Amino acid sequence: MDENSLFDKYLRIIDYTFRWSGLHLRNRKDYNVRKARILYCIHFIGLNLNVLGGFWWFVKQASKGESLVSLTYAAPSIALACLCNFKSLSIMLNASYVDKLVYKLRELESKVDLNSIESKILVEEPIKFLHFVLKVSNLFNWLLIVAFPSMPLARTAYNFLAFNKVELEFPFLTEYPFNPYDIKIYPFVLLSHIWGESIALFWIFASQSLYYICATFIIVQFKLLQQEILQIIPENSSNKGRRQNEDEVFQIKVWKVVEWHQEIIEAVKLVDIIYSKSTLFNFVSSSAMICLTGFNVTTIDDLAFVVMFFAFLCLSLVQIFCHCLFGDMLMRSSKEVSDAVYNSKWYLTNAKNAKMLHFLQMRAQKPCKLTAYGYADVNLTAFSKIMNSAWSYFALLKTVNR
Repeated sequence: MDENSLFDKYLRIIDYTFRWSGLHLRNRKDYNVRKARILYCIHFIGLNLNVLGGFWWFVKQASKGESLVSLTYAAPSIALACLCNFKSLSIMLNASYVDKLVYKLRELESKVDLNSIESKILVEEPIKFLHFVLKVSNLFNWLLIVAFPSMPLARTAYNFLAFNKVELEFPFLTEYPFNPYDIKIYPFVLLSHIWGESIALFWIFASQSLYYICATFIIVQFKLLQQEILQIIPENSSNKGRRQNEDEVFQIKVWKVVEWHQEIIEAVKLVDIIYSKSTLFNFVSSSAMICLTGFNVTTIDDLAFVVMFFAFLCLSLVQIFCHCLFGDMLMRSSKEVSDAVYNSKWYLTNAKNAKMLHFLQMRAQKPCKLTAYGYADVNLTAFSKIMNSAWSYFALLKTVNR
C-alpha cells in the first residue's frame, strides 16, 4: 500500500469497518484471509439467527390475526438485514474482483501527477464531496448504532421511574424458543441485538463507502483524461509545414489516451460486477423499506418507535440516494470525454489525425454506467422511480389501513 496515494488514504478511512466486520479488503500488509473469513462467518450466523427470529415473530403474529400496523413493525428491520446480507456477500463472493479493482485504481493513480496545479483543481471538487459523504455517513452510522439500543433501554428506565414497574424491551421484535425476558437471559439477548444491529450497519457502511470511493476515483480519472484530450493538440499547431515526426508524436499521444480510456472502462466494469446483484436487491427492497417505515412513522403513536422508524427511513433514503447519485456522476463524467474531444483543437491538425480523435469521440459517446444486474441503470432517474414506487405502495397501505 502506497502511503502517499490519495486512493489508499481514503481506503484507510474505512479500514476499521472492514477489519471488524470480517469483509474482504486486502489493502494492508497484515491482512489474514482465514481470520477475516472466520470472523465474517461468525457475524453472518449471529445476524441471521436474529433475522430468522424476526421472520418467526412475523409469521406467529400473522397467524394470530394481528393488525397490519403491528405486522409492519418487524418488516423494515428484516428488509434491512437482508439488504446487509446481500451487500456483504457481494464483497465476499467477489473478493478477487475487489482486489483487481483496488489494484487497477492504484495503477491508474500512479500514472498521473495529482500534485500539479491543474490536476489539483480538477480533483478538488469530487474529493471534497467524497470526504463530506464519508464523514456524514460515518457520523450517521455511529448515531444509529447508539440510537437503536438506547430506545428500549430509555423506555424501560422511564417506566420504572415514572410508574415503578419493570417492562423489559428489545430494539427489534424477535421470537425465541425460550423466554428472553428472564432477567438472567435478557442482557445476553439484548447484547445479541446490539451486536447484530452494529454488524448490519457496519456492512452497509463498508460496502457503500468502498463504492463511493471507487466511483469518485473513476470520476477523477475521467476528468484527468478530459484534461489530457483538451491539451493533446497545442495551440501553435498548424497543418502547414508539419513534419512526419510531429504526426508520430501525436499518434503516440492518441494511443496512450485510448489505452487510458480503456483502463478506466475496465475499472467501471469491475465495480459493476461487484455491485450489480446487490444493487438490484437494493432497488427492489428500498421501495418496500421506504414505504413501510413511512407508514409506521405516520401511524404509530409510540414516540420511541416513531424515532426508531424515522431513523430507518433516513437511512434508507440517504443510502439509496447516494448510491444513485454516484452512479449518475460517473455516467455523466464518462460522457464528458466526448465533449472534451469536440472542444479540443482538432481543426488545427490534418484529416488523418482528426479522424483518430473522431473514433475516440464515437466510443466516448457510449457512456460507462453501473447497472442493477442489467435491469436498470444506476442514476438519479432510477432514484425517482424508486420514490414513485414507494409512494404508490405507501398510498395503498394507507388506504387498506382505513
